Amino acid sequence: MNNSIRPSVLNVDGLHLYSAFLTIGHPKRFTMLPHIHHSCTHSHTDSGVNHARRQPARWELTVRVRCLAQGHLDTQLPANPLYLLSYCSPRATEEMDTIPMVSSLLSSLANYSNLTQGSKEHEEAENNEAPQLGTLMGVYLPCIQNIFGVILFLRMTWLVGIGGVIGTFVIVFMCCTTTMLTAISMSAIATNGVVPAGGSYYMISRSLGPEFGGAVGICFYLGTTFAGAMYILGAIELLLIYIAPKAAIFPLEGLEGAEAEAALLNNMRVYGTLLLTSMATVVFVGVKYVNKLALVFLACVILSILAVYAGVIKTGIDPPDFPVCLLGNRTLISKKFDVCAKTMESSNGTMVTTQLWNMFCDSPFLNATCDRYFSDNNVTRIQGIPGVTSGILADNLFGNYYEKGDLVANKDAASVEGVDDPMTNSNSYVLADITSFFTLLVGIYFPSVTGIMAGSNRSGDLRDAQKSIPIGTIAAITTTSLVYMSSVILFGACIEGVVLRDKFGEGVNGNLVIGTLAWPSPWVIVIGSFFSTCGAGLQSLTGAPRLMQAIAKDGLVPILRIFGHAKANGEPTWSLLLTACICEIGILIASLDLVAPILSMFFLMCYMFVNLACALQTLLRTPNWRPRFKFYHWALSFLGMSLCLTLMFLCSWYYAIVAMVIAGSIYKYIEFSGAEKEWGDGIRGLSLSAARYALMRLEEGPPHTKNWRPQLLVLVSMDGEQNVEQPRLLSLTNQLKAGKGLTIVGTALEGTYLLNHEQAQRAEQALHKLMETEKVKGFCLATVSSNLRDATSHLIQSSGLGGLKHNAVLVSWPRNWKQADERQTWRNFVELVRETTAASLALLVPKNIAAFPSNGERFSEGHIDVWWIVHDGGMLMLLPFLLRQHKVWRKCKMRIFTVAQLDDNSIQMKKDLTTFLYHLRIDAMVEVVEMHDSDISAYTYEKTLVMEQRSQILKQINLSKNEREREVEQVLKRVSWTATAPPSVPTHSTVTSRVHPGKESHLFRSAVQLPFRIRISGLPFFRSLSTAMILMFLRNQSNVRRMHTALRLNEVILKKSSEAKLVLLNMPGPPKNRSGDENYMEFLEVLTEGLNRVLLVRGGGREVITIYS
Repeated sequence: MNNSIRPSVLNVDGLHLYSAFLTIGHPKRFTMLPHIHHSCTHSHTDSGVNHARRQPARWELTVRVRCLAQGHLDTQLPANPLYLLSYCSPRATEEMDTIPMVSSLLSSLANYSNLTQGSKEHEEAENNEAPQLGTLMGVYLPCIQNIFGVILFLRMTWLVGIGGVIGTFVIVFMCCTTTMLTAISMSAIATNGVVPAGGSYYMISRSLGPEFGGAVGICFYLGTTFAGAMYILGAIELLLIYIAPKAAIFPLEGLEGAEAEAALLNNMRVYGTLLLTSMATVVFVGVKYVNKLALVFLACVILSILAVYAGVIKTGIDPPDFPVCLLGNRTLISKKFDVCAKTMESSNGTMVTTQLWNMFCDSPFLNATCDRYFSDNNVTRIQGIPGVTSGILADNLFGNYYEKGDLVANKDAASVEGVDDPMTNSNSYVLADITSFFTLLVGIYFPSVTGIMAGSNRSGDLRDAQKSIPIGTIAAITTTSLVYMSSVILFGACIEGVVLRDKFGEGVNGNLVIGTLAWPSPWVIVIGSFFSTCGAGLQSLTGAPRLMQAIAKDGLVPILRIFGHAKANGEPTWSLLLTACICEIGILIASLDLVAPILSMFFLMCYMFVNLACALQTLLRTPNWRPRFKFYHWALSFLGMSLCLTLMFLCSWYYAIVAMVIAGSIYKYIEFSGAEKEWGDGIRGLSLSAARYALMRLEEGPPHTKNWRPQLLVLVSMDGEQNVEQPRLLSLTNQLKAGKGLTIVGTALEGTYLLNHEQAQRAEQALHKLMETEKVKGFCLATVSSNLRDATSHLIQSSGLGGLKHNAVLVSWPRNWKQADERQTWRNFVELVRETTAASLALLVPKNIAAFPSNGERFSEGHIDVWWIVHDGGMLMLLPFLLRQHKVWRKCKMRIFTVAQLDDNSIQMKKDLTTFLYHLRIDAMVEVVEMHDSDISAYTYEKTLVMEQRSQILKQINLSKNEREREVEQVLKRVSWTATAPPSVPTHSTVTSRVHPGKESHLFRSAVQLPFRIRISGLPFFRSLSTAMILMFLRNQSNVRRMHTALRLNEVILKKSSEAKLVLLNMPGPPKNRSGDENYMEFLEVLTEGLNRVLLVRGGGREVITIYS
């Protein structure tokens, strides 16, 4: 069939599609016929995506396609342009399988909705309806309900009385400013994309990462749970003190001091547990019942606040009659007497004593013996609520802090008392129940400004979350802040100081102090605050389990996964049970004033990290950071974060430390045990910025010797099934990483990247998996090149980044290098040695790597022997030290052997080396081995132990230029050659012979095969040899001397270190002439023969260890 190109043009409503089809007779190729027809259809399917909304009839283009391989078989296809592209290009078909169509993507985004984590019934009710809540019902009112709480009704008047108007106003202003700044930061985060249910936990975890998110999320959960305990305790306090005091199981009548306090706390514990059980049951049955009561609870809160403001207005017109009875300047408990007077006139005109007299005197008669303070002071009756126009504000401006048990007194009233007079009848006076101070007031008050996350928690139910959350939250905080600040001033302007400092209203007939101000009746506040606190407790018990469920479902903390399960209707049963148990801990504390600072810590920590997340995202200028809310700044976020941290330590420094320890422990647990999550968080962006900054700093110069640590490039090979052939290399890497340096594990693959990129990815995955198994922290890299030699070279050259590059290469000794089919392997190895030398990299070559210990093994005893023949910058000293930091080698002792010639002072060498190791802070035994000069020839041995010039890097093994010249001169001066047996041979034989030109090759072959030293005599004969023959002769002479050296060193090493767990040796450099590479491998083989574990070390040309601090 002839190849042809048929161009065709489709014109559909002004849309031009130009296409050209190459028909080559392939059965998968299609060609388009020139005739096109239109058909009207009422199909509601476009590209396989069903639209929820019905669309009007539309025109579809149908293209007839003919399959060339199947004859003239026509096929009808919908003429979506993407389908045309897919038939023209197989590549397009593959891309369409993975890339969603624009229409379907826009449709899914437009119809996106996420319900509040709640019951299944709520999901079913909203399944077919779009979110309908606006700013008022969805954000503003829920925030109002959550912010106004038990502290406003039970403790605000007491806070004003103790801290004074000025001090309390400062506390309120600080706390409200903190929440406002947090709301600004939260608004920026919430409007930077869709925020599903989960509120602050979701925002923090997605902004600061799973570790911070999990830690702060759990802290926020604990705060919400303890808030539930605080609300329950507040409700019980209202019940037992103001509503039904006689309902107490442990009666308070007749008790005083510690006994009365214990009875009250026990009552709180019993009733609190009962109320908690009831609330948990309601939540367990169904959250829909809680939602039905939400409006009632909200109405109670609003009506109570309005009643207070109405009462304030009324005090300016007609102050209520709430008298307070003072004895001297001491406030009396009004329930214990009926008349505020010592005596009163009876109906017959005589003076009779009152109940107050009987409280302080031993009899009702006028001549009775009475309490001295009662006798010396008068009883006065003052108005508890003088009114907003009375000018009492000036008296309440400053604070009055008490110790526990102090009398609540009016400092302006006259009082006569002796300095040393003991206080009697203390149960008749109003006393301070706790020691008060400024920071305590901060901790007690702060829970009253929490609840600002209520709007963000309902983001899935909002019609326009990105608009409603900022407006509603900021408006709610503004409203509540104005209410709180005005309350501080109005309470100080309307209520007498002793009444403000009377926490439980004992001086005003046991009435709730704020209730005495309310209009039309104190019961409006009492009943309203009781129901509002019950509602707030139910909300806490509803929200906290769902927060725990969200954390558990994210899988951040493995031990919490069980709490992600829910019952059939979607209720998180296990999370609810955990919440109830933790809430019971707060109830057992039984004191509202002690529970409030606990939850303050957790909320402040949560708000601090919300501010940190916003500041971090703003400063990093992440491309995805595009919040619709524009009225934010990183400085405001940092100010909010600083205020949160300050308030934490103001509230309670020890609670703050405990909260931080809890958060830090959770952070580390998630970091080491939790599931890895990639959420594009700001901490990762911060890490990238910090890494960039650090890399730029590293470029400023090479690291100092004191900062040197092995940055390893580990070269491994893979088999055909993508398994690492030398897994023990990574075990050795882990054992060497006490220096905590960089680790890059690389492998070389043969081929082209386009064809082998998937293989490279699988290789990297296999490397990563093995690194996790061996607990090696670092990076893995697979490089593909046309041959393995080039791929390895690329790894050496390009691994690392900037100043963070490897300075040492770890590669295994080629095991079967003598086999014919492994010839290229050992050649690649020798080239690798040359490249590391050229790149000034250290080289570590473990021999018999399979015999090296795994990370699970332990050596209970043994030695690590170092044979220090050539100074390599200290690598031989440093590596055993690093190995001994690991538990595998920890119990092994280090021995250092150095070689001395006959003319060296061995005793002095040992002494100098011992001193040197002492200054290096390395514990090792030292031994000096004496060898003949002929045993360690100049080719392989250089005198290195010169302590005065220790820092000088000596050249490795190769002869110097002067030594080569001396060698040639020796050859030219001699006319006979003598073969001398090695010293190990017991008898010496001398052979003299005439050399004939025709026997030259045989002579040199014999020289190579025999480990003898060759000496030549006969100047006329030598001059008759060509230059090439002379060089060949010298090379063979060097080979013989090298083998002789290897044999002698190997004998000595075997004698001293045959039982050592590891032997470290200097690794000589390869010859410059590549024709001697095989002899080089033979030399190393002979040198290490018979040793179980050997680590050949070649320095990188710089000092890596120093005696200086």
